[in-house]
Amino acid sequence: MGLLLLIAVSVLGLARPAEATAQSRCETQRAQWSGQAFANVISLYSLEWAPFGTAEWGWGPYRPLIQKEIGTDCEPGTSDFAAALAAFQTRYGLTATGVFDPATFTVLRGVLQERRPFVMARVRDECPEPPPLRELGYLEAPEEHADRLTRLLRRDVLEAYRRMVAAARAEVPEIRADPELLQIFSGFRDPEADAARCAAERNCDGIRRAVCSPHRTGTAVDLYVGQLLGMGVDSTHPDSRRHMSEGATYRWLVKNAGRFGFVPYLYEPWHWEWVGPPSESGPP
Repeated sequence: MGLLLLIAVSVLGLARPAEATAQSRCETQRAQWSGQAFANVISLYSLEWAPFGTAEWGWGPYRPLIQKEIGTDCEPGTSDFAAALAAFQTRYGLTATGVFDPATFTVLRGVLQERRPFVMARVRDECPEPPPLRELGYLEAPEEHADRLTRLLRRDVLEAYRRMVAAARAEVPEIRADPELLQIFSGFRDPEADAARCAAERNCDGIRRAVCSPHRTGTAVDLYVGQLLGMGVDSTHPDSRRHMSEGATYRWLVKNAGRFGFVPYLYEPWHWEWVGPPSESGPP
């Protein structure tokens, strides 16, 4: 417990001035939720679980999407985060503890998955047909990430992607300063070629992905959001995903991609799917 206490003190007590101000702003319900706030900041780093089948420590990689979904920008170690989490739990029929736990995460994951038409099609045991070639457009060279070149995307998705990138570069200095950020390293993938590549490289994550990947629709994009030294742009190692989720690029996407019709895949910070113009796509 001594190490966990040290973590909590470090997070709660040694914040930079700007962070301390924001933290103070998020302590309006301390009388009711301070204990839950302490539990949340501990589990943020220490929770032992396997949300996607592989052991992980903590829930840092999922923090931005959790904050977005429960409707707060307050950090997990604050009382207002706990209160917002309790409200989310109530909304979905869970016990309103205000403490993050795997059961709450399972509900959150289901909510986000339901916003992905491709996933809902797979639940119905359907595999969407790829678009005809005439509906695909070519990426320009500056839009392609050198790590893995891709050429095609559905034209309407490509237009939405370009609008989103333009907004990100206008709004975030870090993205504006680094042209590599938000480049695409995987767009449309021909189903037959994708299956052959998966079989040859033996990284298909099972035959289901090889046979039916969301990239076959031309609406899925894998975006460069940074990478941890020594790991790939799509490394699923928890440390890699945590590093990506803490960057300004991913955090901007979480807050703003819905404006352009894109929804996230919770497990992969780089993977986004276009579901139509915002007026048609439901909650961002």
